[in-house]
Amino acid sequence: MTSPIVRFAPSPTGRIHIGNARVALFNFLFAAANLGRFALRFDDTDFARSSEEFARGIEIDLAWLGVVPHEVFRQSERVALYEDAADRLRRSGRLYPCYETQEELDKRRKMQQARGLPPVYDRAALRLSASDRAALEAEGRQPHWRFMLEPGVAEWNDLVRGPAHIDCSALSDPVLIREDGSFLYTLPSVVDDIDMRITHVIRGEDHVTNTAVQLQLMRALAPHAPAPIFAHHNLLIGAGGEALSKRTGSLSIASLREDGYEPLAVAALATLTGSSDNVHAVRSLGELAQSFNLSHVSRNPARFDPADLETLTHRTLALYEYDDVRERLEALTIVGRKAEPLWRAARGNLARFDDILTWWRVADGEIEPIREDESFLQDAAQLLPSEPWDETTWAAWTSDIKTATGRKGKALFHPLRLALTGAESGPELAALLPLIGHAKALARLVGAHE
Repeated sequence: MTSPIVRFAPSPTGRIHIGNARVALFNFLFAAANLGRFALRFDDTDFARSSEEFARGIEIDLAWLGVVPHEVFRQSERVALYEDAADRLRRSGRLYPCYETQEELDKRRKMQQARGLPPVYDRAALRLSASDRAALEAEGRQPHWRFMLEPGVAEWNDLVRGPAHIDCSALSDPVLIREDGSFLYTLPSVVDDIDMRITHVIRGEDHVTNTAVQLQLMRALAPHAPAPIFAHHNLLIGAGGEALSKRTGSLSIASLREDGYEPLAVAALATLTGSSDNVHAVRSLGELAQSFNLSHVSRNPARFDPADLETLTHRTLALYEYDDVRERLEALTIVGRKAEPLWRAARGNLARFDDILTWWRVADGEIEPIREDESFLQDAAQLLPSEPWDETTWAAWTSDIKTATGRKGKALFHPLRLALTGAESGPELAALLPLIGHAKALARLVGAHE
């Protein structure tokens, strides 16, 4: 395979949700796995609903996931290319003006269905004379423009679905330009794919029918250019089977970030759900890319359950080495000689990254000890060894306490954990005790000020 060029083309009319991010991740990982390039293209020709605020928000959401494009394009800055393509299509007779209102089209469609006919546009506009068109425009009507499809079957080998085909005679000629002269999705998308030399179009299966139209449009505009390879993957649905929507904020990336989930956990779950690969934690997107394969994607809908992010975030945090999180720890002012050993000790006990602050306070701050058995803790304090301490100190100290008091098991260890950490459970005390140090440990055992 030559180095692929792929694109993610969101409309900046809202913040992206996990389903949109899945498309971006599929493209990004495919490019990474094949030493290709990934472009972010904002399909922002809907000027009424698109905004720079949403575009910036999408870039922020993608960056949080680790998806960084090689190039960023905005269709609003490329309108001259689309105008030129439209003019060429008009001159060739493939783009023709239509004057029906939406109400008229809906009425005609219902009549066709009542007669048992397919609800396909009947090309009535082609039967209008020049005087007919002039009369309609004199009434104040402005035309929308349709692309004339050629009869025949569009065929392609889909990287997810296998051999695929669409009978173009069953499709209406698509509207490419609205009455106000603005472009719908199809024409700018095809023009950009040609201009950017996109080699692979990886997107959701809701675009399968569009492929037939786009293949014809590509041949009309660039008959000698190779068509891209298509891959239409299954769609993510919510845990209850509901469709995801930008308008409702369903599982938005922004909300998942605010809820404290790890971006790599979100990426892994969004990518691996609905495939033959087991969902598992990863340390990097590069690691995820190494095993990414479009042929593993299922044809069935992929159910995304945010509850699975709880476990996957925990497992992801447990995989991180200190260097993976050094800057994030520094942002929480977790620095100095204790920072790395604390991370190693506590990483397997974190539900969210910020939970590390709890154990930083245990190791280097002040806590409220829980002293349930003052007499036992006094005996333990008397046996507390002098420093220096290491990870063998805990075992030696508790062995001495066991010998002196006869306690063992939970009766021995639990009161010590409550006093030393103020918590019922947590990291191994063999690793925590040297970080707490003699002075703090003694103060927590006997109730003195640390």
